[in-house]
Amino acid sequence: MASMSDLVFLLLIFFMLTSTLVAPSAIKLLLPSSDSRTMAQQTVTVYINAERQLFLEETPVDLETLRVGLTGMLEGFAEGSVVLRSDQSVPVQHIVNVIDVVEKINGIQQARHKVILATQPHR
Repeated sequence: MASMSDLVFLLLIFFMLTSTLVAPSAIKLLLPSSDSRTMAQQTVTVYINAERQLFLEETPVDLETLRVGLTGMLEGFAEGSVVLRSDQSVPVQHIVNVIDVVEKINGIQQARHKVILATQPHR
């Protein structure tokens, strides 16, 4: 019986370790490179793919729907974080549009939500 419990614990550890190796992003992006590292508590993720489509979490949205969705998701957070995962080919104006949406929400909710641009390390 003792060896059976050892086996169960080994399997539990194996599955816990391998489940953290699964990539959490279902939207395929080629992120820009950076040497800096910022670790922040992630509240909401916004994606912009190479075709310049916006996604709130994994739901396709336009700018107005993004504003409404972010307002609801950030409500109750005084200092939420919006992680922006943008393909490196996306023009800066599309990134600025998302930042503007978050700043409008900050003005309405009297909050200090921030936008963090996700990058990948240099190789």
